[in-house]
Amino acid sequence: MPKILASRVADLQKSRTPYVHARVVLAEKPTSAKPGDEALIFSDGTIEGFVGGSCAESTVRSQGISVLGDGQALLLRIAPMPEPDTQIGKRTVHNPCLSGGTLEIFLEPVMPAPLVAIFGDSPISGSLIKQGPGAGFEMTEWDSSIDLSSTFAVIVAAHGRDDETMLLEAAVTAGVPYVGLVASRKRGTAVIEMLNLTPDQKASVHSPAGLDIGARTPDHIALSILAEMVQAVANIIEPRKAGPVCETSIDPVCNMSVPMVKESIHADFDGTTVWFCAPGCLKAYSANPESFQSA
Repeated sequence: MPKILASRVADLQKSRTPYVHARVVLAEKPTSAKPGDEALIFSDGTIEGFVGGSCAESTVRSQGISVLGDGQALLLRIAPMPEPDTQIGKRTVHNPCLSGGTLEIFLEPVMPAPLVAIFGDSPISGSLIKQGPGAGFEMTEWDSSIDLSSTFAVIVAAHGRDDETMLLEAAVTAGVPYVGLVASRKRGTAVIEMLNLTPDQKASVHSPAGLDIGARTPDHIALSILAEMVQAVANIIEPRKAGPVCETSIDPVCNMSVPMVKESIHADFDGTTVWFCAPGCLKAYSANPESFQSA
C-alpha cells in the first residue's frame, strides 16, 4: 500500500472510521488503472487514492457505498460491453463510457473492531485487555467519556470495590449488546437485583460473565468471557451501521447509475439537479440538454 494511504489507514483505525479498501486486480488495456492500484472509499462517497478514471470511479464509488452498507466483500467487474452477472460474490457492471478496457476491483469493507469497555482493576480485567485484541475486539479501560451508543460490550470486574450499579444501569439502558458482571453467582444475583431496571433488562446482564467452561484462573475466566462475547457477536443479526445507503440517479447521457453524493459530478439545469458519471457526459449534456431529455 502507498505510504500516504498506509498513514491514512492508521488514522482511520484510531478514529474507528469504517471504509472500503479497493484494489485493482485486473486491468485490460486500454485502462488508466493498473493491477495493484489502491484507494479508500468512505460512506459519503469520498475516494482517496486511484483505481481508475472518472467513469470507473463513479461505479467504484456507488458499489463501495453499497459494500459499506452490507459489510460484504465484493469483486467488482467493470466492463465496456454487457456481460452476465450471475456469480455470487462478484458483481459485473456495464460501463459504456469505458475506453474499451475491463477492470476488476476487489472491494473489502473495513469495519472498526467491536469496542469493549472494562470497568475495574483486577487480574481478570488485565487478562481481558491482554487477550481481547487476539479475539478481534478493541479493549479499553472504562472512562466516562466513552460513548455507550457505539460500544459493543461493558464488562464490570470491580469485585465490589467500586460502584458497579450505575454503570450496569447505564450500559443496559443505552442498549449495549453485551453487559457482563464478573462475580460469584450469589453476589451477581444480589447486585442485579439492586439495579433500577425492568425484569427483562436485569435478565440481559450476563452474570457470572462468561461461558461455563470450568474456568478458575484469571486468564481462563477472561477466555470464557471472550468466548461468550464472540457468541454474542454472531447472534447480532442487524446489519452493520455504516450510514444510510445513498440514493442514485441515472446519467442521461450514458444511462449509468450515479450515487447522489456531493463527490459525484452534478449540475443544475432549469432548477433540476442532473447527475453524471464523468465530465464528458456533463459536457455533452450541457451542449444540448433537450436532445437527451427527449431521448
